[in-house]
Amino acid sequence: MATSPPYPTPPGGAPRHAHWWQRPWVRYGALITLLALSGLVILALVREQTGTQGFLVGLGLAVLPVPLLVAAFRWLDRVEPGPWRNLLFSFAWGACAAALMAIVANSFATRWIATATADPTGADTLGSTVIAPVVEESAKAAAVLLVFLFRRRDFTGILDGVVIAGVTATGFAFTENILYLGTAFGTDQLTGDSGIASVTAATFFVRVVMSPFAHPLFTVLTGIGFGIAALSADRQRARRVLLPLGGLLLAMGVHALWNGSSALGQYGFLAVYAAFMVPVFGLLTWLAVWTRQRELRTVRAELPAYVAAGWIDAAEPFALGSMRARRVARQYARRHGGKAAARSVAAYEAYATSLAFLRHRGRIGRAGTDFITRERELLLELWHRRSAARPALEHAARVTAPRVPVAAAPWAGYGGYGAYGGYSGYGHPPYGQPPYGYPYATYDPDAHRS
Repeated sequence: MATSPPYPTPPGGAPRHAHWWQRPWVRYGALITLLALSGLVILALVREQTGTQGFLVGLGLAVLPVPLLVAAFRWLDRVEPGPWRNLLFSFAWGACAAALMAIVANSFATRWIATATADPTGADTLGSTVIAPVVEESAKAAAVLLVFLFRRRDFTGILDGVVIAGVTATGFAFTENILYLGTAFGTDQLTGDSGIASVTAATFFVRVVMSPFAHPLFTVLTGIGFGIAALSADRQRARRVLLPLGGLLLAMGVHALWNGSSALGQYGFLAVYAAFMVPVFGLLTWLAVWTRQRELRTVRAELPAYVAAGWIDAAEPFALGSMRARRVARQYARRHGGKAAARSVAAYEAYATSLAFLRHRGRIGRAGTDFITRERELLLELWHRRSAARPALEHAARVTAPRVPVAAAPWAGYGGYGAYGGYSGYGHPPYGQPPYGYPYATYDPDAHRS
């Protein structure tokens, strides 16, 4: 029976935690408790301002864009999907902890300015255009920083920063929309307005229909800064600090411009929306999609090195570098092996992608000191799933390979090769030839064993 190459156990055996507070369950428990308490407090504060009926109406309306936004960010993350727990943490932090910090700090700062200047109107304007962007973007950036520091293996590039930041901001916008929509509903209840001319309808149109991407757009700039920092070498400490800080400052500036547009009147708001927000949104969307395609090219370029060593088959770099081929492989595994096989293939795809990115960082001199250990871990994860993944990926590569024209020989019409069923028009190239670009390896996984 073929087995993976043996690797020595790291010196000293498994790591031990020196103190009880360093154990993972203690940290997770403390984090969950913090988020739960923050959620309860923010729930009470929002309900106090909107009333029970307003809270329920705001909740029902604010939840509408959430699945679409989360699905969009998850789609971007399909090349190397991060664990769901990171997304759950990010959303919970944005909806609970960041929202609580923002509502408390904004209220305190606005009241202090109003008392100091005796100008409540000016305090509200200053609070929304200066205080709120600084407080809110800092609170949301804290989630990105925590994932960057404590889930470093899951944070390897720009798309990871975009996804974590975007989901965090989606959670924050969800809580904020409950507050604004619930307050608008309360206003309509007092004035007797209803229908499309109501404050609730106007607030819903502006916040949910026109600009559901506003908060994600701001915080994504911070995430891009962290993502570029993740691509930097460990020795580039200044770069790893300044890039996230620059992204945060840019997010604050764009947020301030957006909030300040409301003070310019109706046409000022529309001008900022059309001339700035929409183009920036389009640019960042293009950047995210381009980065995703670049990651797929990296997978195709780096994995052939492991074909030569026999860890993966020759068809896999092509199949793993195509989202369509990946999907076909999972569908094939589900048909022939059930859900467990499909999950195994999906995990294989994720580990292979992580391996390609790790090798790319090592080749350009940006890998960490744990490069060899991490590479071994990923190779072993692939080896354990090879029985389900390899047939599925070979099938996907064969099905999705581009059909290349093969010129018929001059004698094809006279009973030659082409007349007897050979390649006389279009066909799939055999493995080991383009488009795969790498020959079959003759490596025997057991040959090294003595």
